Amino acid sequence: MSTIPTSLTEKAFGEHIRPYISVAKRGYECSIPLYKVFNYILYKLHTGCQWEMLPIGPSEKDPRQKEISYHAVYHHYRKWSKDGSLEKVWQGSILSIQDDLDLSKLNLDGTHAISKKGGESVAYQGRKKAKTTNILPVTDGEGFIVATTGLLAGNHNDAYNLKPHLQQIFKFMKSLPLDFQGAFFNADKAFDTKDARKTCFNHGVIPNIDENKRNRKVPKRGRKRFFNTEVYKCRFTCERTFAWIDKFKALLIRFDRKDVYFLGAHFIAFAMVNLRHIIQQ
Repeated sequence: MSTIPTSLTEKAFGEHIRPYISVAKRGYECSIPLYKVFNYILYKLHTGCQWEMLPIGPSEKDPRQKEISYHAVYHHYRKWSKDGSLEKVWQGSILSIQDDLDLSKLNLDGTHAISKKGGESVAYQGRKKAKTTNILPVTDGEGFIVATTGLLAGNHNDAYNLKPHLQQIFKFMKSLPLDFQGAFFNADKAFDTKDARKTCFNHGVIPNIDENKRNRKVPKRGRKRFFNTEVYKCRFTCERTFAWIDKFKALLIRFDRKDVYFLGAHFIAFAMVNLRHIIQQ
């Protein structure tokens, strides 16, 4: 298993991050190289520390002073989250590994993050016994993250409003573009809905979803639905990917009130997971 990067060299940053983030077009950019700012953000996401606890190094001009304020690091994180730069970083990571993707299988599942401060897309989740936020990433057969939904309130089940979410996912993958026609779409029983299966067929994908009997006393009438147990076993790769994402402690418990900032943190984690074979720590 490759190590998920938690810091980048200046060269790796220049190749995989800088082309996609917004920078000053003229004049003042930043008092330190931007790769250092990005590494401070990575450190915060990896350790889950507070922004003011970042181990910022001393200034070259005056060793008694820090080279940059943590407020400036947080400013860049907010700016890149709001203007879509971090989402572009993740999209760029997909294009960088396009030849390594296994799009014959797509895996969908959700993951909840407990929210301590409330905020947007937050609601009580009975199973977790806490307020949570849910997100539904899509991984390929190798565990690379190739699509995702936005953030969802935790009080909704995984199949809530699933049809537009799937349409959004397939539209995003076609825009890159990724050739996923004829792929098996693995999902657990929670996603077994008529609209989900129909949406998959409409986009040239084979739904490989275990039937949810929902306390039926008699078998469902009609033709038995397709389900390949051997292909379904490949869905384990998404659980492994979630474990890699959990390496970023800041994503386990949500403190960002605004969706755009918490989603930006996910885009960084997704990009690091996708680039795990390319970027050397």
